[in-house]
Amino acid sequence: RDAYSLFISCGILFNHESPRRGENFVTKKIVHGVAMIKAGLQDKLYLGNLNAKRDWGYAKEYVEAMWLMLQLRKPDDFVIATGETHTVKEFVETAFKRAGIKNYKKYIEIDKRYYRPNEVNLLCGDSSKAQKILKWRPKTKFSELVNIMMDFELKNITKNS
Repeated sequence: RDAYSLFISCGILFNHESPRRGENFVTKKIVHGVAMIKAGLQDKLYLGNLNAKRDWGYAKEYVEAMWLMLQLRKPDDFVIATGETHTVKEFVETAFKRAGIKNYKKYIEIDKRYYRPNEVNLLCGDSSKAQKILKWRPKTKFSELVNIMMDFELKNITKNS
């Protein structure tokens, strides 16, 4: 960027989630599957490693961080993350709870096909630089994020059923 006088800021965005997430991502797969189960349109949700820990944040807030990067006089590189980890199992539990389904375990099947060959068990970001320089902080807590995604799916499953 210096050699060519380009304004380029880079952001490493840890698992930025929203209701718009594609169905090939586990979070969307979970909330969509739970909504389908709630609507009686699906019996099981097939998942892989429930113990994988991820740093999940709200995409809307990550876009705000990107905008703040573009407001700088000098470009820089940042990690955008919550600094918190939660397991896939916690995501599942929270989604089923939001849907009003108590015994989630009877709907979950572990399928080895969904284990990643190069699985990283823990992904957690350190956004302290973004917090210091950009004055950016994640605001949406994990359970709120799952609820936002779950509410969207429940609303859309009901509309489309």
